[in-house]
Amino acid sequence: MVKYTIKRLLYSVIILFFVMFIIYILMYNMPSGYVETKARELASRPGATKSYAEWLAALNAQYGMDQGVVKGYLIWLSNAVRGNWGDSWSWTIPVVEEFHNTVWYSFILGLVSFIFEIIIAIPLGITAARRQYSFTDYFTTVISMICISMPTFFVATVLKYVFSVKLGWFDLSGMQGRNYQNLSDFGKFLDVAKHFVLPSLTIVIISIGGLMRYTRTNMLEVLNADYIRTARAKGVPEKKVINYHAFRNTLIPLVTTLGGSLPGLFSGALITETLFSIRGIGYASYTSMTTGDIPFIMFYLAFISILTLLGNLISDLLYGIVDPRVRLS
Repeated sequence: MVKYTIKRLLYSVIILFFVMFIIYILMYNMPSGYVETKARELASRPGATKSYAEWLAALNAQYGMDQGVVKGYLIWLSNAVRGNWGDSWSWTIPVVEEFHNTVWYSFILGLVSFIFEIIIAIPLGITAARRQYSFTDYFTTVISMICISMPTFFVATVLKYVFSVKLGWFDLSGMQGRNYQNLSDFGKFLDVAKHFVLPSLTIVIISIGGLMRYTRTNMLEVLNADYIRTARAKGVPEKKVINYHAFRNTLIPLVTTLGGSLPGLFSGALITETLFSIRGIGYASYTSMTTGDIPFIMFYLAFISILTLLGNLISDLLYGIVDPRVRLS
């Protein structure tokens, strides 16, 4: 296991090196107007100490844009490895600082949604498989297909219309209410939590469909296995057959799938956060993309690449842990 993990980590580092090179090439070939606009903005600020030409040269030198693709990439990569990602053009603070200010909102939103997704989808998927071709199975299948088919913006719009416009239970967007500053510490916590209800519900609705279908399919496959029929033939109680034998083996693919999605808790829900104005990493990345914030975009894309590689590694390791029949080598 240790040898396999080290080997996969080395592969991941090599893959990340080339992925970041592709990211740099994309940024390198973006229209130069973004850099020129930023240089012009910095030069026109009150008390500016550099001219437009000086700012333009400084920005190009900071990201190696004046050194060619390969040499420029190595310069940028050496700075990135040391944690120097530059200053965000949109947020006017260091990129890493903006990341720390936003990523935990995304993590909380993702974690809450992830927990409710598991609580709702897995039991419903197992119940549908146990009662195949029954009303419960058909109902669960229809609900899961509806959830899979609906886009995020549609779900968010419907929830806003019902719970914000018609019922007035929640604000349309934002993370704080009007009287936030006058509340106690616990009141502020409840106020922020209330603003996270609709975004979390949106993510749960669009996520449970796929997990329900996946759970049902795996449970049906396990229930039709020979050892399940043998257990029933020996007179093992149905409850034990389902909860002990079938459910444990159904968890094997589920754990690996869910384990691979854990790093995604930090990547943010770009569309949901933008629709509800939640100041998470997804919302920050969207704003940076629309304003041409090259430093933050490069950091975010590299961050997503690391999470993707980490998720694949976690899935492989968990599969070897939860299933003793698998030996990683």
